[in-house]
Amino acid sequence: MKDLFAPWRMTVLEEYKKTNSCILCGIFKAKDDKEALIIDRRKNSFLVMNKYPYANGHMMIVPNRHIGDWTKLTEEELLEMNLLSQEVIKVLGSSFQAQGYNMGVNLGRAAGAGIKEHVHMHIVPRWNGDFNFMPVLGEVRVISEHLEATYEKFKKVWRTES
Repeated sequence: MKDLFAPWRMTVLEEYKKTNSCILCGIFKAKDDKEALIIDRRKNSFLVMNKYPYANGHMMIVPNRHIGDWTKLTEEELLEMNLLSQEVIKVLGSSFQAQGYNMGVNLGRAAGAGIKEHVHMHIVPRWNGDFNFMPVLGEVRVISEHLEATYEKFKKVWRTES
């Protein structure tokens, strides 16, 4: 069996443990959307770039309400989050030329949820050949663009295409 190393995840988990509060609620309450990497705010949810991405353009859709049980989301929250996911995919496809997507929700610690108390949906854009030998041999994932640059590009396109 091979080990999978994802050291960037520890940063967010350690940050979470220190605060004794919900990181996602903290992001939601942020006054500076750019600093918090928030792309859009809606009535029931918000779109934020993942600060520790698996790939450039890794987005998260988060309900505004602090809730840890997916089955307790309202129909309105579920609908808004899913419609927002469609918009994200359209923009990533048309403007970032993403060729595929990993989408998912990790529910519970056993499923890999780093923040199990506040459900959220991940959308990770993918490109043919995007993961080369680095993560396989070097145990390193290469993120080829600074978060701020990706944020600015996505935010500019988001305003015009969403």
